[in-house]
Amino acid sequence: MIHAPVASISVSTLLKLGRVSNLPTVWTNVLAGAALADAELRTWRLSLVLLAMSLFYVGGMFLNDYFDRAIDARERPERPIPARAISASAVASIGLALLGAGVFLTAIMGQVPGAIALLLGACIIAYDVHHKENALSPVLMGACRTLVYFASAAALRGTISVQVALPAAAMAAYVAGLTYAARQESLDGMGNLWPLVLLCAPLATAAGALQQGSGAVLIYVTMVGWTAGAVWLLSRRPSTGSVGRAVGRLIAGISLVDAAALASLEILPAACAALAGFVATLIAQKYVAAT
Repeated sequence: MIHAPVASISVSTLLKLGRVSNLPTVWTNVLAGAALADAELRTWRLSLVLLAMSLFYVGGMFLNDYFDRAIDARERPERPIPARAISASAVASIGLALLGAGVFLTAIMGQVPGAIALLLGACIIAYDVHHKENALSPVLMGACRTLVYFASAAALRGTISVQVALPAAAMAAYVAGLTYAARQESLDGMGNLWPLVLLCAPLATAAGALQQGSGAVLIYVTMVGWTAGAVWLLSRRPSTGSVGRAVGRLIAGISLVDAAALASLEILPAACAALAGFVATLIAQKYVAAT
């Protein structure tokens, strides 16, 4: 049997596999989890958590491509594995190594964050393996983002308070909603629209921002308007590719949700940093596809 040669692995291939354009949303999740826990932010621990959660995200994206390689060969042949830009075994090895490194780095900071990291790694693998045929996979993806909040709070503060848990639960609902939409991207259409109601969860938990200063109100209104615009794209689909564009916007909106959660407690410096993460994601998505 003759095998076509696999080209040498390029940096652009690795960036595409890792969906690195979305990394700022992971960083703002970490920042939100730490700041909402009232933890000290000027510490080596924050840098280590940022690195560890980045490794989890990129590793999870690599494994997502590995387990989706057969489907991508039919529906998205331009993806790196079916395009033979990298071998499937290399993608799997890199993905598992990144997850392992993420667990190790988080465990350095204590048993509780280490246990959360193990659970996060298990959830990521479970999602990647079963997400296509599992109707509850969006919930699992939402749980992954919640665990990023929890790992950050546990690593920097040692506890997970209600002040962290409620915004984390709202983030889980939001991510579950956008993940449901992302499952429809290849069809460029939507089935049931009711799961999009999950996107409204942060509107309730961050409503306290409306009782803060003008800056906090502006952040909240921006989140509401951005989410509403993406939902309009999903429901109306005015042009080809509307679902994909909406999903990319909702992914960037993760950082807006973080900003609103922080603004609701008037933690404005961190909220402004989360806004910067939102802008950074939008810019990065112009160079590396969000999905």
